[in-house]
Amino acid sequence: MIRYLIIDDEPIAHDIIKGYCDLVPNMQLIKNCYDALEAFEFLNTNEVDLIFLDLNMPILKGFDFLKTLQNLPKVIVTTAYQEFALEGYEYTISDYLLKPFGFERFLKAINKAFSSVNQKVMPSENSIISNRIFVQGNKKHFQVELENILYIEATGNYTKIITTIETITIREKISVFLEQLPKNDFMQVHKSFAIAIKHIKSVEGNRIKISDFTIPIGKLYKMNVNGLLNSKL
Repeated sequence: MIRYLIIDDEPIAHDIIKGYCDLVPNMQLIKNCYDALEAFEFLNTNEVDLIFLDLNMPILKGFDFLKTLQNLPKVIVTTAYQEFALEGYEYTISDYLLKPFGFERFLKAINKAFSSVNQKVMPSENSIISNRIFVQGNKKHFQVELENILYIEATGNYTKIITTIETITIREKISVFLEQLPKNDFMQVHKSFAIAIKHIKSVEGNRIKISDFTIPIGKLYKMNVNGLLNSKL
């Protein structure tokens, strides 16, 4: 379960974020805070996994609030002011949601915060969440287990996600989708293909065998594959 806190001085922002979170499995609202001082007092005696943080609040601004925290959870900034983004790199912000934001953009922020293997490991009860990703295709939202993804194929402005269970087509370029995946687990091997390293069955010439599928290796990506093979020797 991902336990989250909303810090925003606008009640409508709380309603929007909670509404989106209610559509995502395993998200639990711990508290609504309408200023940073209220959140500071709460976090002195409680822990959360994720904070949705507005920046432009009365009394204590968002980034000034972050300076007061010793153990910083994951933070997704929700702001109407794009110019604050650069300052946030000092605080290891997971993502920025520029108001107004839609559900699809919201899902990307959640994925970015919890799907990367380079991020802080979640508590054991939440660890399974860090191995899942949410995607939108055919007017539905799907939750996909990362370990089930065999490979990814670009088809114009769309991307096919081929898993051990099904094939899902999303309206997103392969380069954008790859940014959401753990770089140690997935590798682009062709301008139109990226593969899950753990599912490689064999490599022969310019082809990779994954399950019953044959994936081509592009000339520009051959070095990446060779590097992977040499690292396993």
